[in-house]
Amino acid sequence: MTAANPYNQDLERNAANHVPLSPLSFLERSARVYPGRIAIVHGELRQTWAQTFERCRRLASALARHGVGEGDTVAAMLPNTPPMFEAHFGVPVTGAVLNTLNTRLDPAAIAFMLEHGGAKVLLTDGEFADTIEQALALMPGAKPLVIDVVDALCEGGRRIGGVEYEQFLSGGDPAFTWRLPGDEWDAIALNYTSGTTGNPKGVVTHHRGAYLNAVSNVVTWEMPRHPIYLWTLPMFHCNGWCFPWTLALQAGTSVCLRRVDPGLIFPLIRDHRVSHLCGAPIVYGMLINAPAALREGIAHPIAGLIAGAAPPAAIIEGCERIGLAITHVYGLTEVYGPASVCPPQDGWAELPIGERARLNARQGVAYPLQEGIAVLDPDTMAPVPHDGETIGEIFFRGNIVMKGYLKNPAATQEAFAGGWFHTGDLAVTHPDGYVKIKDRSKDIIISGGENISSVEVEDVLYRHPAVLVAAVVAQPDPKWGEVPCAFVELREGADVAPEAIIGYCREHLARFKVPKQVVFGELPKTSTGKIQKFVLRERVRSASALE
Repeated sequence: MTAANPYNQDLERNAANHVPLSPLSFLERSARVYPGRIAIVHGELRQTWAQTFERCRRLASALARHGVGEGDTVAAMLPNTPPMFEAHFGVPVTGAVLNTLNTRLDPAAIAFMLEHGGAKVLLTDGEFADTIEQALALMPGAKPLVIDVVDALCEGGRRIGGVEYEQFLSGGDPAFTWRLPGDEWDAIALNYTSGTTGNPKGVVTHHRGAYLNAVSNVVTWEMPRHPIYLWTLPMFHCNGWCFPWTLALQAGTSVCLRRVDPGLIFPLIRDHRVSHLCGAPIVYGMLINAPAALREGIAHPIAGLIAGAAPPAAIIEGCERIGLAITHVYGLTEVYGPASVCPPQDGWAELPIGERARLNARQGVAYPLQEGIAVLDPDTMAPVPHDGETIGEIFFRGNIVMKGYLKNPAATQEAFAGGWFHTGDLAVTHPDGYVKIKDRSKDIIISGGENISSVEVEDVLYRHPAVLVAAVVAQPDPKWGEVPCAFVELREGADVAPEAIIGYCREHLARFKVPKQVVFGELPKTSTGKIQKFVLRERVRSASALE
């Protein structure tokens, strides 16, 4: 008979030694320790951590009085404004789940999310009144209570709800009891994936994962106490990569921003001495290519996290030139935003800038508090050789992985098959263990039996001095099956022919990887700056069908 483990005898969890992990605790602490420090800047508004805590308690109290509680959903159709920040705390402390909506989606998509998520309350900015009105009209079931958020910095817009946000808060108790969840596995947020084919899936995340990823952000970025953070990343996107909670942890300052515009961004950086910002490669591309005059007077160091799409080495190199110290992270909605990082190694700083940028463009290794990232053969689940050549699929495992997809057990089971989360991203592992994405599985181009990475071709295109933005997709071909087709946005004033772009690619790529066609024009993008390749694929398929 096996003897009982003495370290488990009479040593039980209790209220003294076990508290559920939740990022809600960060707000209470910062309000207590740094009550007078500025938490939020928005136009003329300067809001302290004590004031923010009080307003979040009022919001929670008012929601509870409206019947919102455990298992309910509160949706938010808001830009990066103070109420969106407050919702990340005031909603989950009631036991409800926050569903932040992509503000660029069409009414049908919004209607589906509100209906599928069962939103009981909807916070909405006046800028999106038309979209929300149409979405509500499309909902077959019960409609949520609509609360209008009136923002002084909103140009135009109108009210469509039954109550205004400040009026709603005034009915809440500023001394509302601040409770952590009974179980750290309780849901904290609902985020919908982009539904490029069929309806989007609802990603459910939990308090434990949000807590750990918020801490991971600090560790990864070596983020000091009281950072000044500019909201160039939408808070609706993976809950702003968990940064509302990270900023509460570090008692930082959120500088709000309704829209991404270099003409707004650089003055805010200069005036508030912004120290940190996040965004997709397209955002950094805008900053790199903005008039140099906008950057005048900015001499302090600025740290940037870049993710959302595999960043071309040219973007990382450009950021370095303008004084943005970039850290490359990678993730998905299902892993709370960033879940891997490309940490620099000793000796990288002495390398030529092009080589340094190439190394930094890799997706890297697991986030500090994520258990693991691996490139595996999706059929056998065996690791691929660390040769930088063999392609497999990226998988994640750990505490910073979603609970699953709301009301979709089949998709949840498929996503977790084999004990890992399947990302659908194809990659290689280099000899140093760093992961490098080659493509999404649907974006690999198979030409005459050869695999072509669209990311590899795009990297070459971005190095052309006339190219601002580039995307490569498969174009049907009667001989080869598929060939690369490049869509390119040119820099302002650039004068170059498609043939010149193709010739440039021939100098840097194997012949079968060279785009057979180059199309100039603005590329379709999501609100987070990702290029919508599915739109481009439809264009080339439609064009081929007409030939």
